[in-house]
Amino acid sequence: MQVEKFYYDNKIVKAFGIATIVFGIVGMLAGLWAAIQIYYPAISLNLPATTFGRLRPLHTNAIIFAFVGNSIFTGVYYSLQRLCKARMFSDKLSWLHFWGWQAIIAAAAITLLMGVTTGKEYAELEWPIDIAITLIWVVFGINMFGTILKRRERHLYVAIWFYIATWVTVAMLHIVNSVEIPVTFLKSYSWYAGVQDALVQWWYGHNAVAFFLTTPVLGLMYYFLPKAANRPVYSYRLSIIHFWALIFIYIWAGPHHLLYTALPDWAQSLGTVFSVMLIAPSWGGMLNGLFTLRGAWDKVREEPVLKFMVVAITCYGMSTFEGPMLSLKNVNAISHFTDWTIAHVHIGGLGWNGFLAFAIIYYLLPKMWNTQLYSKKLATNHFWLGTIGIILYAVPMYWAGFEQASMWKQFTAEGQLKFQFLETVTNIIPMYVARSVGGLLYLTGALMMVYNVYKTVKQGSFIAEEAAEAPALVKEAPHKEYWHRVLERKPVTMLVLSLILVSIGGLVQMIPTFLVKSNVPTIASVKPYTPLELQGRDLYVKEGCYTCHSQMIRPFRDEVARYGEYSKAGEFVYDHPFQWGSKRTGPDLARIGGKYPDSWHYNHMYDPRSMSPGSVMPPYPWLLDKAIDTSNTAAKIRAMQTLGVPYPEGYDQQANRDLMKQAETIAANLKKDKIETAPNAQIVALIAYLQRVGTDIKLEPKPLAENK
Repeated sequence: MQVEKFYYDNKIVKAFGIATIVFGIVGMLAGLWAAIQIYYPAISLNLPATTFGRLRPLHTNAIIFAFVGNSIFTGVYYSLQRLCKARMFSDKLSWLHFWGWQAIIAAAAITLLMGVTTGKEYAELEWPIDIAITLIWVVFGINMFGTILKRRERHLYVAIWFYIATWVTVAMLHIVNSVEIPVTFLKSYSWYAGVQDALVQWWYGHNAVAFFLTTPVLGLMYYFLPKAANRPVYSYRLSIIHFWALIFIYIWAGPHHLLYTALPDWAQSLGTVFSVMLIAPSWGGMLNGLFTLRGAWDKVREEPVLKFMVVAITCYGMSTFEGPMLSLKNVNAISHFTDWTIAHVHIGGLGWNGFLAFAIIYYLLPKMWNTQLYSKKLATNHFWLGTIGIILYAVPMYWAGFEQASMWKQFTAEGQLKFQFLETVTNIIPMYVARSVGGLLYLTGALMMVYNVYKTVKQGSFIAEEAAEAPALVKEAPHKEYWHRVLERKPVTMLVLSLILVSIGGLVQMIPTFLVKSNVPTIASVKPYTPLELQGRDLYVKEGCYTCHSQMIRPFRDEVARYGEYSKAGEFVYDHPFQWGSKRTGPDLARIGGKYPDSWHYNHMYDPRSMSPGSVMPPYPWLLDKAIDTSNTAAKIRAMQTLGVPYPEGYDQQANRDLMKQAETIAANLKKDKIETAPNAQIVALIAYLQRVGTDIKLEPKPLAENK
């Protein structure tokens, strides 16, 4: 059999590896800065770009798409070539993918700090960047499938199954969730509204965790763990069950982020059932990884790469046990909107994603630079600093979550709420301080890795073109094979089957929610936002207020007593996008309208502590000086009309007149309280929006005895 000689491209692997390290440090610094702000708001520097509301989306996008994303591409470009015994399909496409992805990251960083955001969690980037992501993802897909099709290895190894499912599912999630109508070059409105937008967003948000932060990383685990341990995967058949069950079940679980909300109850229950089922395939993958190390524990004690991998897989197991548990309604009633969720997310992010990324970097360095790792001791110290950092991060956040849930729900013997919301914030500040110490330790370990990488590279010699050889594929005579071995020879069939499986869950949940009117009953008193309120709502989104405040009162005794009548599905039919939130660092705002005078909101935005002593909210003084951009009001009205919001025909032509009329009324109200402000100031628009929120329905809270 003739052997063909070729070269693996290590240059693209090196480029993605460097980007992984750089953006990892940047993302962690942004996270640490945001974490400190929660108990020391002065660190926001009173600048628009550095408030928590803008840093938090920057942090999540930098970690998910820049750090973990680049680490995935590092591992995929290295492993795919070797698993296929072929160079990447196109060097030009490889570099187009690399530079395109880094340009997207740079554009994301700039726009998010500017406050250019869609307001949809993990999908904050505006429409031009969404289009760029789609194009670059297609480039990656062509390059990946081109490599698979020209492979010299007949059967596709398990890692490649996960790469294929990742590519097709992320494409589907991104396209469906990003359907929006542009207003200007950097402003759009979600095509979906309210309940429907919430369903689509968390179908996307949960499965972005599933198919960007989990399935490709599992593929990397299946390649790099056996390589580092020099042992075969524990069970081939378990990997088959793990793969197909995981990608089918995962896609159904999104509604567990919306339990006890205005989402139809049947959709909530469906999400819960599949979330509980999800523990089986998830733990199947975890056990397949850990059992691969049977008999290699002496090597684990010696090799930092394996240490990182063991903790990464363990954290994956912890997260995938906790996720189904948090989807149980009685547990979710306690955990949702608290810091318990933050702890859960970071066990996965810091432990599973971060530690596996570190392991891959430490594994690749000696191989690609033809040398030994500069210091195993430094790598081991990094491991222990990172591990202690994860514990110091997560444990205080669990504690904080339990404290929040407990304090929110307590009543006095007389039936009154025992604690004001602000007391529940100030009580857990020590836990926030401890969390930031854990984050600092984790970051310090990553900086040690940077030094270790630098010294290793200095002492080695980079192998840009790695020589390899393998026989070309030849057609085999038909013979009986295990059914899945037949499928492993057919990457296109595997792609189509993956797409069908991951589409089912979304279609079953979305079609009834969109087409059956009873799922989102209308309320006659709910009217569209006025032009000034619409501008104010856009400012609310721009400043990232949804990162700390929810707008969803659940039907619990304590929430109704604290905030007012629980939220109804029909209230949100004109909310593009929805603003239900996922965390309450501040109180819920679903019934804030009319609760305080205009002057209270003005002073609260200028200096939160003047109205709420002990508040951890940063000030927003620029809102008092900057003018509303009324040049786009007409375009916003037309966009809303396109989305079905019932403004009168031709209303875009008079929208600014109505805007100024309402603004002058608010300015006059402020003047009565001795506050002079221009009617066109941004603060006026924000006040208009806040005073409108939750006022469309006029229902009084039921007596407390009826809410038991």
